[in-house]
Amino acid sequence: MKFSISRDAFLKPLQVVSGAVERRHTIPILSNVLIQASTEQVKLTGTDLEVELVSSCAIENGEAGEVTVPAKKLVDIIRSLPDGATVEFSASADKAMIRSGRSKFTLATLPAQDFPNIDDWDSDIQLVTSQAVLKDLMERTHFSMANQDVRYYLNGMLFETDANILRTVATDGHRLAMSSCEIGQPNLAARQVIVPRKGVMELLRLLDDVENEVKVLIGNNHIRIETNGIGFTSKLVDGRFPDYRRVLPSGGDKIVVAERDVLKQACSRASILSNEKYRGVRINLSQGEMCLTANNPEQETAEEVIEVEYQGEPLEIGFNVSYLIDVLNTIQGGKVKLTLSGSDASGLVEDNDDDSSLYVVMPMRL
Repeated sequence: MKFSISRDAFLKPLQVVSGAVERRHTIPILSNVLIQASTEQVKLTGTDLEVELVSSCAIENGEAGEVTVPAKKLVDIIRSLPDGATVEFSASADKAMIRSGRSKFTLATLPAQDFPNIDDWDSDIQLVTSQAVLKDLMERTHFSMANQDVRYYLNGMLFETDANILRTVATDGHRLAMSSCEIGQPNLAARQVIVPRKGVMELLRLLDDVENEVKVLIGNNHIRIETNGIGFTSKLVDGRFPDYRRVLPSGGDKIVVAERDVLKQACSRASILSNEKYRGVRINLSQGEMCLTANNPEQETAEEVIEVEYQGEPLEIGFNVSYLIDVLNTIQGGKVKLTLSGSDASGLVEDNDDDSSLYVVMPMRL
């Protein structure tokens, strides 16, 4: 096989697919990227058996063939070449040659036929939206995913289709984030699938805040997202996501409205002297006022008092301050609304002017 291509045209798709490649792997070929050339284009594939990324770029007068080469080394070589350089790639029995100007590199290869492909599968749900919408839904919820929890179904994000709605939900058992949007496809079947954590993080890296079309295909065991000539496929987590609707607090009669930036800064300052292990902050509410206090084993204390809109009975409740800060960093509006019912019940946090996302934080005993 043989082809030539500009450095800039080759680098971007190469960086995209290398995101799926595992650096440390017991199967050597999974550290490689699969390169398949025809006369007019080069197709690149990277996988870790869970996530597969495919991208392609146009070439002229290529010689057909396929080979796998070490992904990280190839990315580093192409990245190190000067802007505008032309790359000549060729491969023979067990070596790949990369030439550019007076630079020459030889890489060891492994046979393309040994490269694992995710098997063909049929999708039973298809929907179309934009990169911006899909990325926004995921960014509003991804921080609540669990990380290496024994309840493996929490180490990912729930994607739910329901009539005209696409919804994402993430929880680690202590907090929950949920975001929904209408996507103008009223005949969508009701379906829930869990995308693993690595797939979610890879998707967030791939998607931009643009209106480019994204096609989402959901099957029994896989999800595929196609956009801008990039194909992303991920296995789904085989498990049942908890019924998040049962976790959503209802009947809260204590409503607090606060300036988001003011509350975020107060939480950030209070967190400096919170217990490093438990991260607890005590909130005392009284008419028109919220007092946040934190202390640590060294008997150091922080106290912050801010003005809020609150007319209810006095209330004391404890929260993990890191969870509150995560939510306040995600909400976009100028004001946040907290709905509380008691000191031992979960709190509901929302953007005061936008009810498309909501956040549940469990209380702490302090």
